[in-house]
Amino acid sequence: MTDDNPFSGPNLQNTHYHRADMTGAHFDGVNLSGARFFAVLTGAAFSDTNLHRADFDDVNLSEATLSNVTLAGTRISNANLSGLTIRGANMSGVDIQEVNLTDMRINGVLVSDLFAAYEAQQG
Repeated sequence: MTDDNPFSGPNLQNTHYHRADMTGAHFDGVNLSGARFFAVLTGAAFSDTNLHRADFDDVNLSEATLSNVTLAGTRISNANLSGLTIRGANMSGVDIQEVNLTDMRINGVLVSDLFAAYEAQQG
């Protein structure tokens, strides 16, 4: 662990971050399984991080990056995800409800186009 990145490598399982300003924080190789975030995480980076069963409630993850993370069982509610980038993630069992998907892309394809194609096929 280095002084400039206090979130590198440790086991922070089940840790609670309540009303924390973690703008630009970097989590690298961290076990955050079961962690709870009620925080500002604008521009934060999660790399090679275990977020299994993590809870993000009333968070700002705008412009954040999630790379090579486990999101299975993770709950995100009341969140600002504008500009969020997710790469190489395990998102098995993810349930997305009541969200604004404007300009959201999956593998480069607009989600609105995917929904339009699905609806046309159903019709």
